[in-house]
Amino acid sequence: MRKLKRYFDENLEFYKYYRTNNTYLDEILFVRGKHDYKLCLEPYYIQSDHNFSSSHDYKVAEIIANDLIQVYIEDQLYNSRYLDKRMAKNPNLNWTSSKTALIELIYAMHAQGVFDQGNADIKVITKKIEKMFNVGLGDFYHTYLELRGRKINRTKFIDTLRESLVKKMDEQDEK
Repeated sequence: MRKLKRYFDENLEFYKYYRTNNTYLDEILFVRGKHDYKLCLEPYYIQSDHNFSSSHDYKVAEIIANDLIQVYIEDQLYNSRYLDKRMAKNPNLNWTSSKTALIELIYAMHAQGVFDQGNADIKVITKKIEKMFNVGLGDFYHTYLELRGRKINRTKFIDTLRESLVKKMDEQDEK
């Protein structure tokens, strides 16, 4: 934001001209081949193709780009502050589905290798997730053995997650 402000301050006169929709200098500033060296020319203009660009078209592009960057940065700062406030109000996430469902999810992520390039130990992953979601999973390996022993639908929770997500996407597409 400081760099954007500095750019604005350094180009204040042209910025005012551009923002107020003045046109009295347009023939000098924006017509190719009609540049005035007495006006402040940027170094890029000397190297640019004079058959293609005018003396100040690049500066207008910079102003537009800086405006877009400023909107983006302000949006990111607002969202970050908003998220920080929400996190301060509710710092803990509590797992409210079944422990078996969470263990199924943990083992699926482990099988996919999503943590530490697939090198994370299942016990370390489980302990971190227990802490993160404020839940005790007990003998998770025994629960995994029960999941493996299911005869029908061994990945029931993951299948319902997929169905729920696809349904939500379809509903949003219909809007």
